[in-house]
Amino acid sequence: MAALQDTVHCTTNFLQQIQTMSPSPSLLPVEFVAWFRSVAPYINAFRDRTFVVAFGGEVVADGKFIGLTHDLNLLASLGVRLVLVHGARPQIEQHLARNSIEDHYHRGIRLTDAETMRCVKEAVGRVRVEIEALLSMGLANSPMANADIRVAGGNFITAQPIGVINGVDLLHTGCVRKVDVAAINDRLAFNEVVLLSPLGYSPTGEVFNLTLEDVATQTAIALDADKLIFLMDTDGVQDKKGELLRELTVAQASAILSGKRKLPDDVGLFLPCAVHACEAGVARTHLVSRHVDGAVLQELFSDTGIGSMVVEATLNTLRDATIDDVGGILQLLQPLENEGILVRRSRELLEREISRFVVMEHDHRIIGCAALYPFADENAAELACLAVQPGYRRHGYGDALFKHITAEAQAQGLRKLFVLTTRTAHWFVERGFKEADVGKLPAQKKNLYNYQRRSKVFVKNLQ
Repeated sequence: MAALQDTVHCTTNFLQQIQTMSPSPSLLPVEFVAWFRSVAPYINAFRDRTFVVAFGGEVVADGKFIGLTHDLNLLASLGVRLVLVHGARPQIEQHLARNSIEDHYHRGIRLTDAETMRCVKEAVGRVRVEIEALLSMGLANSPMANADIRVAGGNFITAQPIGVINGVDLLHTGCVRKVDVAAINDRLAFNEVVLLSPLGYSPTGEVFNLTLEDVATQTAIALDADKLIFLMDTDGVQDKKGELLRELTVAQASAILSGKRKLPDDVGLFLPCAVHACEAGVARTHLVSRHVDGAVLQELFSDTGIGSMVVEATLNTLRDATIDDVGGILQLLQPLENEGILVRRSRELLEREISRFVVMEHDHRIIGCAALYPFADENAAELACLAVQPGYRRHGYGDALFKHITAEAQAQGLRKLFVLTTRTAHWFVERGFKEADVGKLPAQKKNLYNYQRRSKVFVKNLQ
């Protein structure tokens, strides 16, 4: 009963957020409904999950935190447990300049002496107050209407000095020693948003200046967070051609870091943290641009995302279908059946023939399928129902399904693979199929041929 009440509460809050938004005139009602339904799996998956969101002081200084606040409020309304980690680099630099204090760095790390530490405390305090003020907004007719965000803070981070590096004492610059997981979880359990500053405290009462990325990474690891999200200056990680890499495994990310290619400063800073977090058990780490309005929502609530996601291993799984996959396969096939591209199959027929199917999963969602119907007496097999979700096409998933079916047919000792298609002839021709007469079909299949559909027959020799 409590779980049902939580679900109703989260859904109600979410709808209240949606009602405050002004729909784009270009978004037709049918498109809005389709979009709204498409995010349902994410809403269900994210409830009661822990996300750590890290952003630099630039987000606050540039006035971009207001938009981010709207997105964070929406996540909180959906029941996401939020831990926010803020930086304060530009604010610290302003305080140092205002007080005519020279800023010193050693190997990219700020050297924090007593005077610098005083400016750090002032800058961090002001940034934190501004963030809390914006999270407290509740203006009517805005995305913050009916918002009830309670912000929690405290001495959650125990720090220690970095010490001496290459003969240079970094003084009050420190690193995370321990995260008070129990205290943070207590606050999250009360539906509070935890806000962490880049400061840490020692058992001796000292205060240390920490880096945003260190606090965020160590907190995500300690909490066993489901997601760690870094807002950065670039769109994410790009390949040598400048194209955005939307998904990387730890191995792929490590290869990029160990390569000779010069990376943008923020990629060089955050990508190692993403790798470390995933290796330590964080399920997903996302690198997204801070300059795109709604970037966090676009990254989390769409199939392809808007930035780069790092995972420990590939999210793709190609496996035999089970009876539990029938609903997902039907959802994949029905749009193609409605367009006349595929022959309509009932749920009952699909349930009977489920052993013929294989499915491609991406992050536990069915995004593709294919079926193999053997005609052993004539050493042939039909490749049927090859389909890939639109958002995942052009990524090689269709080829993966095709190769799997081909290998299965060969393993059964079959010599020919044939398909019947009305729209995708060129795709099969490019993969070695040749057009054939209906008379070349196995006798059983030939008797079932629908002359009204006039599907073209293509055959590929396997041996």
